[in-house]
Amino acid sequence: MDLTGNIDLDPRAVNATSVMPMDGEKYAPEPGALKITAASSNPKMFTLPWEKPLAKWPKDLLANLPRGISRHVVRFVHVGDEIYAMKEITGQVAAHEYGLLRQLGKLDLPTVEPIAVVTGRHTNDGEPLESMLVTKQLRFSLPYRALFSGNLRADTADRLIDALAVLMVRLHLSGFYWGDVSLSNVLFLRDADEFSAFLVDAETGALRTTLSKGQREYDMDLARTNIIGELMDLSSGKLLPDEVDEIAVGDRLLERYDSLWGALTDEERFDPDEMWKIEKRVNKLNDLGFDVDELEVKRTPDGKRVLVRPRVVDAGYASRKLLRLTGLDVKENQARQLLNDIDAYRASTWRDGEELEIVATDWMREVFEPTVRMIPAKYRMVIEPAQFFHEVLENRWRMAEKAGHDVPTTIAATDYIRRVLPHYGLDSKTLDEINGEADSGVVDEASTYDDDPGQTANEATGADGSGADADDSDTVANDNDGVDDIDNPDGHDGFDSATPEDDEYDPREFDQDAAVWAQ
Repeated sequence: MDLTGNIDLDPRAVNATSVMPMDGEKYAPEPGALKITAASSNPKMFTLPWEKPLAKWPKDLLANLPRGISRHVVRFVHVGDEIYAMKEITGQVAAHEYGLLRQLGKLDLPTVEPIAVVTGRHTNDGEPLESMLVTKQLRFSLPYRALFSGNLRADTADRLIDALAVLMVRLHLSGFYWGDVSLSNVLFLRDADEFSAFLVDAETGALRTTLSKGQREYDMDLARTNIIGELMDLSSGKLLPDEVDEIAVGDRLLERYDSLWGALTDEERFDPDEMWKIEKRVNKLNDLGFDVDELEVKRTPDGKRVLVRPRVVDAGYASRKLLRLTGLDVKENQARQLLNDIDAYRASTWRDGEELEIVATDWMREVFEPTVRMIPAKYRMVIEPAQFFHEVLENRWRMAEKAGHDVPTTIAATDYIRRVLPHYGLDSKTLDEINGEADSGVVDEASTYDDDPGQTANEATGADGSGADADDSDTVANDNDGVDDIDNPDGHDGFDSATPEDDEYDPREFDQDAAVWAQ
């Protein structure tokens, strides 16, 4: 059941959390004493200085990791052997976001992992403090601004957009309306030569059984506007290559999204004697990284055509195959590269007739494990083992091409560690600049939030174009009624604006509160 009492929600997401209200219920008032609702049994959670504003927590507790731009105070905190991201926010917003992240996690969608909601915080003098949302740090991930601060390829913007398009398709297929899509609300992980995108901010989101075409298009139009603004901001800071066209990159997001959505959901028609096209359709989806759980195949009434539509699709075709063969849990593009290397190992050892599971086990012992053990200790928190292995293979290929003969993996790894790995992370000066910029965007105060948990998505985000105050832009839409009516035949988008003229949905309109333009 979602916040609107939707009993048809995916059963995996029903009752995923105890902090979100069910049908007709209200959020509980702020408790008078400290209350921690946690999905973790880490006892160190209870020893943290909850009586202090997050910005004043002791430095010995903080992990110096790059933070993305946020309207709230955010810090990475050492909690025992783990690192958590802490975000100060109102209790209602924290509960809403925590609950949504729990639900999205149950649906196996790429998001940060929610750990706790902390409410009832007060100083030692009894002054109330904002509540806290706690999530687990996504290891090896970086905000987009940190990526552009490194020595990346000129097509980095395109690769980030491609990753975001995949994320948006997966979220929309599961019925999640985001309402505030931007590069700032996403974390990126290197995935072989590409990136994987993870949702990190769900304050304005809503989970439904399905989304209409209008709801999806509205989400994507907001995404395009926000991203163009963020890229313009990068350009003004000389972080974006001169040849990058910000408008073209924003358009690419819509093009990639539409292409992938069509490949996953479109109905295909062909003659009864062309049944081989079913296998072709499945293989195409596998190549895109998606598994097909069910296909709907039916004939037209006249029997002259066959209609095929994927009923359920899920991401992770290669990663699940690799997990089954080796136990390695890696991202999709990394998995493809590792599977290719297993095939190459199988051919080079003349073992084509053996079971792939046996060959994969030997490959793990003889190839993969010895290579990743070469990662120096000081870099083990900087690069994932699977990413290291992929980049060593790429380095081996380049070395072999230059030498004109095969190069042993050990030699390629040693060369990579010496030449490339020292430049992989961020230097302290760049890290301080990124975090200083992230802190400069903080505007939230307890007084900026409306106490009404029933506020609509329109009132929370200014989506009606009425120019809502920027300080009010974080108020969450607990019922999110605004996203329901975008497809209304009367031409209105369902966002309750003051006048009918302002309520007309126009994707070309600039949404002041949704966009992030260069200052």
